[in-house]
Amino acid sequence: MSIAQFTALDTDTPTTTQSNPGIAANPQDMNSASSLQNEFITLMVAQIQNQDPLNPLDGTEYVSQLAQFSQVQSTENMSMLMQNSMVLLDNMQVLSTAGLVGQTVYVSGNEFELAEGTQKGRIELEHPSNQVTLVVEDEFGQKTKVPLGAHPAGDVDFNIDPEELGLKPGNYTVSVEVQEGQASPNLLLAGEVQQVRIPSTGGAAMVNVAGVGSVPFYKISQFGA
Repeated sequence: MSIAQFTALDTDTPTTTQSNPGIAANPQDMNSASSLQNEFITLMVAQIQNQDPLNPLDGTEYVSQLAQFSQVQSTENMSMLMQNSMVLLDNMQVLSTAGLVGQTVYVSGNEFELAEGTQKGRIELEHPSNQVTLVVEDEFGQKTKVPLGAHPAGDVDFNIDPEELGLKPGNYTVSVEVQEGQASPNLLLAGEVQQVRIPSTGGAAMVNVAGVGSVPFYKISQFGA
């Protein structure tokens, strides 16, 4: 059932309503600000037409309520704009992440899978250290140390060569030892993007990086070698 809207020219004509039995009313539309405002105007016009001429109604209250309806309608419009913006951002994220396939990225983490070839990475030193040592540990707890020497503050690139270090294919973790008194620096692991997956339930895109595994898009710290 639809309610006709009133204007100043409609006050002298009776109000009629039409119903279409073939179309069911949408409860969401009936609870919208526009629908409630139309219903309020209908009741207001009916009350004005039937008021006591000697004791007219106070119009201030109607104006105040109409202003509240306008605020609710503005809030609904803002909510719809925000939803549209979120959809647009998701589409832009899909387009941007799809172009990463085949590119080398750096991901913050310390776990990797060693198969063929070397595992590249980077150490972010906040302070200079007279000795920087990589500690590569396999899934059985066996550790292999790789001395990198002294380095100033900044980025230190490294390569983990399985043939040179005698490491078998498998899963490994890597950590860094610096001079005593310093906190362990941040580690970045490099790999080529093999696949980008967009979760059907929404959320951040998942990027499958060779040797590193599947990680959220926001964990990528650097694009390009």
